Amino acid sequence: MVKVIMGLKGSGKTKQLIQSINEAVVSDSGSVVCIEKGSALRYDVSYRCRLIDAGEYQLYGYTFLKGFICGLHAGNFDITKIFIDSFYKIIAEPSDEKTAEFLAWCDEFGKQNNMEFVISISQDPATAPEGIKKYL
Repeated sequence: MVKVIMGLKGSGKTKQLIQSINEAVVSDSGSVVCIEKGSALRYDVSYRCRLIDAGEYQLYGYTFLKGFICGLHAGNFDITKIFIDSFYKIIAEPSDEKTAEFLAWCDEFGKQNNMEFVISISQDPATAPEGIKKYL
């Protein structure tokens, strides 16, 4: 399953993501991971969530991020949820088409491995293509 939290800057996406993370660490029996650019969430999310700074691993493209997620899963089969904050800040050259393909990949990977993804994207939902809108 993939859920996208989409809105313009200042619309409360990060606040909603933080709430979802903190609820997940309480209710889920597996590991919860959050990938972000920088360390802005460090004091807002539960210590039980594994925070990963994407900048430390140079995750600047869709393929790199897919490989990183596969590596996370290979190292820990207990991951039940992966949160990605500020997706377009992590991806160096975002495009709607590649984002839709990435979300479809996450959906399939999640189904195969019993994982859920929650991804925040700074974009006006009205301008998003159908490939992204179906995950809102």
